Amino acid sequence: MDTKLIKKQKIRYRIRKKIAGSSQKPRLSVFRSNADIYVQLIDDANGKTLASASSRDKDILAQKVTKTEKSKLVGAAIARKATELGIKDCVFDRGGNLYHGRVKAVAEGAREGGLQF
Repeated sequence: MDTKLIKKQKIRYRIRKKIAGSSQKPRLSVFRSNADIYVQLIDDANGKTLASASSRDKDILAQKVTKTEKSKLVGAAIARKATELGIKDCVFDRGGNLYHGRVKAVAEGAREGGLQF
């Protein structure tokens, strides 16, 4: 297996040891691929995904902007879905990525949308 993937997986496990989501304060999990970015609000106590958003959604995909700007839109979209569910607080899970660039843009978009973490 690729050593880069193993390193990232170890970081991911180290982060997950420290944080967990509940139904009142779910975990905002970020997955970043080369082309797209995906976020989920996860209730770890029940093992359920409460809401999700990605750069593959029709309204975000239609906009011709940079990947970082799309990430900010994804953050705003997940915040909108969270407020519809009555969720204000969450725990941020960067998923083994550095808090920089697109991951940071998601967090900023979610904060501007009203989520607190």
